[in-house]
Amino acid sequence: MPAQCPHTRPSANTESRMHSRYVHCPQCARPLQPRAHAGSPDVARLSCPDDACGFVHWDNPVPVVAAVVEHEGELILARNKAWAAPFYALITGFLEKTDPSPQEAVAREVKEELDLDATAVNFIGHYRFERQNQIILAYHVPATGVITLGEELADYKRVDPARARYWPVATGLALRDWLRAQGHDPQPFEIPKS
Repeated sequence: MPAQCPHTRPSANTESRMHSRYVHCPQCARPLQPRAHAGSPDVARLSCPDDACGFVHWDNPVPVVAAVVEHEGELILARNKAWAAPFYALITGFLEKTDPSPQEAVAREVKEELDLDATAVNFIGHYRFERQNQIILAYHVPATGVITLGEELADYKRVDPARARYWPVATGLALRDWLRAQGHDPQPFEIPKS
């Protein structure tokens, strides 16, 4: 995933880029103001005060794909170079507008990050990740090949599915749901603080 994985605490620089809020209208440069709009009158959205311009920053969630990668009977969890804490998680990436489908996007991410070839892509579910304003589309991706880490990853580890634990947020919930569907009883753990 480009510079940031959705289920861990980002560095200060990444955090400021990801959560930068519009201050001025990107169309006419007027200062934005919170205003209610038809369709969502109870939510104030940053908007251009010039009705002729009409810009509204809707701040909709960003779609992200996540892969529960299964390789040679084990789960593959990875650690991003940008993460301060020693935390391993799923392979994730932004759904690009050039991706033909979320299924192809998640297979692309597995190839880019681990150099593995997806043999199947099976939908697990969708999960909100409020802190990063993302919607996670999670898939089980059995894969073949020899693992070679992409430039964004520092390390990976193999985990026996019967011994896997999950983190109780976003991609961790996808892992939990997949493990339960396989007949396991995974237990939660807290995400390390960076």
